[in-house]
Amino acid sequence: MSLTMDCVAKLKILLLGESGVGKSSIILAFTKGDYQAQFPATIGVDYNHKIMDVNGLKVKLGIWDTAGQERYRTLTTSFYREAHGAILVYDVSEPKTLAKLNEWVEELQVYTTNKNIVCLVVGNKIDKDRAVPREHGQAFAQKHRMLFIESSAKTQEGIHLAFEELTQKIIETPGLWEKDTSASNIRVTEEEAREQGGSCYETTCSIK
Repeated sequence: MSLTMDCVAKLKILLLGESGVGKSSIILAFTKGDYQAQFPATIGVDYNHKIMDVNGLKVKLGIWDTAGQERYRTLTTSFYREAHGAILVYDVSEPKTLAKLNEWVEELQVYTTNKNIVCLVVGNKIDKDRAVPREHGQAFAQKHRMLFIESSAKTQEGIHLAFEELTQKIIETPGLWEKDTSASNIRVTEEEAREQGGSCYETTCSIK
């Protein structure tokens, strides 16, 4: 692959899960190293990005934060297309959020166009009183053949490791990303984003 390209690899990553599990906080912790105790609920879909170095490869992650509320589900189905990876988030202090991941898995299976998409289950908010044993999250991930990790956006424990492990697995998956390095995988125009009820922020990167 040529190093004259803006980035060696451009990957589309989805964050899925119920409202309030901390998806936006995870993205903020990963992209900015910051934390906010209160976040307004995501409406539709929001986009962020981060550039990583994975074994010498420059990788640009286009990270899509999908709204967890049921009323926005129909607005986000188009954003499943061409995703290379998905992070399914539940709150370790709220057992129902793990159970609801079954619905997100079903939705992902219906709308994704990459059948070998790499998925990671994240048990978030381990800084709070636990109501979901780690073993339950691991069992869910194993059942669906997904990676698993626990995290805290507040303390940033496990946040970078989650994205690093997901990205590494995507890079190691034959045929998942090599043929799709164009920016079209992760770019949505502002007009399209508004039509989907969300917002979009796109920048470029270069290899130094």
